[in-house]
Parts: sequence; C-alpha cells; structure tokens
Amino acid sequence: MKYNSILGRYVSKQIVVAFLLSLIAISGIIMMFDSIEALRRISGRDDTGMSYVVKYAITKLPETLDKILPFVMMVAAMMTFWRLSKNNEYVIIRSSGVSAWHFLKPVLISVFLIGVINVALFNPISSKMYEMHATLKYRFITRDPTAMLFSSKGLWLREAVGKNKVLIVQAKSLRQEKDETLSMQDVSILEMDNNSQIIRRIEGLVGALKDKRFKLRGVQIFEEGQKTQTLSQYEYETTITPQRIKENFVDPDAISFWALPDTIRFYETSGFSAVRHQMRYLSLWASPFLLVAMVLIASLFSLRPSMRQGSVMFMVVVGVCVGFVTYFSLQLIYAFGINGYIPIWLAAWAPTCIVLLVGTNCLLIKEEG
Repeated sequence: MKYNSILGRYVSKQIVVAFLLSLIAISGIIMMFDSIEALRRISGRDDTGMSYVVKYAITKLPETLDKILPFVMMVAAMMTFWRLSKNNEYVIIRSSGVSAWHFLKPVLISVFLIGVINVALFNPISSKMYEMHATLKYRFITRDPTAMLFSSKGLWLREAVGKNKVLIVQAKSLRQEKDETLSMQDVSILEMDNNSQIIRRIEGLVGALKDKRFKLRGVQIFEEGQKTQTLSQYEYETTITPQRIKENFVDPDAISFWALPDTIRFYETSGFSAVRHQMRYLSLWASPFLLVAMVLIASLFSLRPSMRQGSVMFMVVVGVCVGFVTYFSLQLIYAFGINGYIPIWLAAWAPTCIVLLVGTNCLLIKEEG
C-alpha cells in the first residue's frame, strides 16, 4: 500500500488522531495531579498564589510527556487497531488482498514522522520549559522571584588556555544577576602546566564573570618564589561564558537536541564527563524508531481479523502490561548506560532494536499463520 493512497491516508489519519486524543487526555490527567501537588506546596504560603500552580503544572508537563511518549503512542495504536477491528474494517482490508505489512506501512511512516517532529521541533520547546520549571521551583524555595542560582554546591570548571596552560576555576557559590553577570563568592583560579604543576594561584573574596572577564575583588596572588600579592581588584581574561557554566548544572533534559553536540564537545575538551549528555543525545536519535517498535507491539495484541477470536479485553490488558514492562525495561537499561555498566551506544540503541526485532518476528509468525 502506498503512503499517499486513499487507504494509506485513511489509516495514517486514524493513528495521528488517536495519538493526539491520547496525548490530550493523558496531558489533562498529568496536569491535574501536578496542580494538586502544587496546591499542596503553596498551602500556608502568603507570598504565592494560583499563578504558581498554573506555571508549575504547565512547565512540568513537557518533561513528563517526554518520558511517557512511547507508552502514549502504544495506547494510541491499540485504540486505532481495536477500532478498525471492531468496525470490521481490518477484515475488509485483508479480504481485498492487502497484507498486514502493507496495511502497517503508512501507519509506521506516520509514527516515525511524529517521532522526528518531536525531536526536531518540540524537544527544544520541552527543554526550555524543563529549565523554566527548575528555576520556578528554586524561586519558590528561596522566596526570591528573581533568583537564578545555578548551584548552591559551588563551581568546579576546567579551561584549556592554549597548548601549555590549564585553568581550574572554583567558587563556593554562584548566581546570575539581571544584567547577565554571574556573581561568585570565594573564587579560586589555579594556573597549571601540561604536567599538572601549579604555576600560580589567584584567590578572590568575591568575583563576577561578564564579557569573558573575571572581575575579582579582595584578591591574593600566590606564585612560587614570589611574594604574595594583595590587590583590591583584579581582572582575568577567559573564554568561559555564563552559558557554558550554566550547562554544567542543568540536566541534559534541559538542553535541546540541536545544542547537545556543542555541549558534549565542551565537556570533553574541558575534561568533564559527558556520559549523561551523550546518552540523552543518542536516545533522542533512537526515539522515532522506538515509537515504531511500540506500534508493532501494539499491533500484535489489538489488530485482529475477527473480534470473536478470544477475549479482546484480555488481549488489550496483556498488551498494556507488555507495554509497561517494555517501557520500564528501557528505563532500567538507560540507567545502566548512564552509570557506566554498559556502553552508552548499547544502552541507547539495543533496547529499541530488540523491541523492533521481536515485534517484526512475532508479526511475521502471525502473518504466516
């Protein structure tokens, strides 16, 4: 069956509409529970109101949907196939000489395109809202409506300066001001050579990073064989920007698909681990194929020539259970990859490939039977 044929367009429309309806319904349920959680948080607080509840529920929604999207797609596919079987449309399609594979071809293409659109267009929006949600929670905790603290645990950052010098920047706390200046306290800058030998150490009571310059106050400079220098102010040129520092503290989910490659390169050249970001990047590449795999699994349990073949409700329940097991198995393998128990490429792609192969094999056996 061709994708642009009348029947191809019909079944594609069915899966897209079912997906949108499932997405809206599940989004409503998620927002309801998130709103209840937000209401519980603001109880007894006089400095916030319903605006916080609305912002909390809306900004958290994309994060949750991103995690459960494969299951949403499976539910939508089961709804579509069950409706086609119930109305005997699938029987008519098969009677006209269309095989199961030809029937599923336009459906799988539509699902794959949904996955591509999700990664290319909606993921940047989702990542931005993820960041807004984290900021909203921090402002609620600190009771500061303008707070933009990246880390209360301090900063450790490595910067390569040319071929013969490496900087280690450390600060106990940091926060962003309204004018994009990054304020820090108890700043320490170590200059080291390629052999990890300390050239000199610069310490400041307070500091600020703006326009690629560290502006320190209350400065002491320590250098071997030299007298300690005490300065009221000192400026230090750097290639570090507030955005790069910020990326050290945000979750990979808060970085869009298009920005992840640059972020990974920055981590690798700075000497930091980029495993979590690499895992996120590879999982986004695999996500359209995972949606296709979930549709294949759904077809095994809900695409039936006759509604009299066994208990339909039983098959639907079994299909949902299989979907849950598959989803949580994927999350478990994902965690193994992040923690280094298995290679990240294997953790990102192996589960999707396994589900695709199992679904394809089972459908081939079913079709031959």
